[in-house]
Formats: sequence, C-alpha cells, structure tokens
Amino acid sequence: MSGAPIEFYFDFSSPYGYLGAQRIETVAAEFGRTVLWRPVLLGVIFKITGQTPLVSQTLRGPYSARDMARSARKLGVKFALPEGFPFSSVYPCRIFYWLDGRSPEDAKAYARAVYHAAFADGKPPAEPEAAVDVAVGLGHDRAAVLAGMQDPAIKEQLRDATQQAMHKGVFGSPFFIVDGEPFWGNDRLGEVREWLQTGGW
Repeated sequence: MSGAPIEFYFDFSSPYGYLGAQRIETVAAEFGRTVLWRPVLLGVIFKITGQTPLVSQTLRGPYSARDMARSARKLGVKFALPEGFPFSSVYPCRIFYWLDGRSPEDAKAYARAVYHAAFADGKPPAEPEAAVDVAVGLGHDRAAVLAGMQDPAIKEQLRDATQQAMHKGVFGSPFFIVDGEPFWGNDRLGEVREWLQTGGW
C-alpha cells in the first residue's frame, strides 16, 4: 500500500511534538508512506488562536507536565522540560528548511537532534550558535549552516510554511494530515495508524 506523504507539522518547543517525532516515521513506514516534516512557529499561530503554552495554563499546566512525562515513560524515551521552556524555535526552524532544500533526510536528522537536545539533554538550541552547533555535530559545515540560517529566502520560507500550515487548519503541535484528514496531538497517532490501515471511517 502506498499513497501521499503524511504531513507532520510541529514546533521544536513542543514536548508533544518531540514525542510524536519518535513514532510517526514507524507508523508511516508500516503502510508504505513517507513523512513530510514541516516545523512551524506556534507563537505566530497562537496569536491567531488566542492559545498559550499548555504548561502555563491554570490547572491544565500541572496535568500537562505530568502527562508529558508519563507519555515519555510509556515510549521509553528520556524527557524533561528544560529551563526557559517554552523557548524560541526560530533558528532551528531556519536551519531545518535550509537543510531540507539540500536533503530532506538530513533535515529530519537535524530535527531529531534538536528535539533530543531540548527534551532529553535539557539544552534547547534557542540561540543562533546553539542551533548551528547541533548541525555541526551532525557533520555540516559551520559557515555554510550559519549563512543558510541568515539567508532572507530561508526566513521567508519559514514564514510561508507557518502561514501555509494555518491555511490547512494547523493550530497545534504535533499535527498530522493524512490524505487530507487532520489529526491533532501525539495521542492521535493510534488513530492515524487506524486510518491508514482501514482507509478511514
């Protein structure tokens, strides 16, 4: 079975995005699908929706922090909310799109490394140098990555990606679109799998 790529929208500052990134490729591969990774800026989207980060919300915040940790334990992945959370993901996003234009697989590897730095190591690469360091750690040339991150065309691509995501109805992270059907949240990956298995309902 094969079909269109699964669209995977996420923010690097999203703990649930981190958890979703652990499984989406496995789920997709089971059904012969590829995954189109698309980081977005939730801060921009939240200005439209009026939302705030879950952990900052009254009552919902403590529950969400507990659920994030519990979900990570279930998956068997290391997890902790880093200091300074939520953090800006602008620079990692730019580097992702610069890499994606050269090699989507390199961009995915970078995304996983950024997530690991943020939520496994507790060192979110929010600052420019830190974001570049992650790419250098994967074997990319520092000067080239820095130039790519500062390229006006890449900045515009990130703005466009966030706008295009909203036009498709994306309002949170992770957000999956399967053959036009939207699924929001790490806890919906089971339904994503069922949808792929059955053809929908």
